[in-house]
Amino acid sequence: ENFSILAGLLEDYSLDVPLSGKGPFTVFAPTNDAFAALLEAIPDVLENRELVDAVLKYHVIEESALKSDDLSNGQVATLNGKSIMIDTTDGVKINAANVIVPFDVEVSNGVVHAIDKVLIPPSE
Repeated sequence: ENFSILAGLLEDYSLDVPLSGKGPFTVFAPTNDAFAALLEAIPDVLENRELVDAVLKYHVIEESALKSDDLSNGQVATLNGKSIMIDTTDGVKINAANVIVPFDVEVSNGVVHAIDKVLIPPSE
């Protein structure tokens, strides 16, 4: 229920199909509150299909199912080709987002971690 916006967007952008494939994947899943904060800051963000597609893919690491203990400091490439920065110095941060409960949620083709902010890929 706390991820209904993300689930709806994945379905709208037909990303639910590849993400239901063999994997493995690591998904950093923004909560509904994270999407609400984004929509408050940028009300028309969901109207830009290209940006939303890039944002959704920026939350996925393919070919790895990484649990919290497997994460280490450094950059990791995402499904959209841009890298995220993982910082495990004080808890786990992905760029400026905190990994929150639930984390290490095992699914049939990978691992899902909840995060408290929507990750926006760099524009270049």
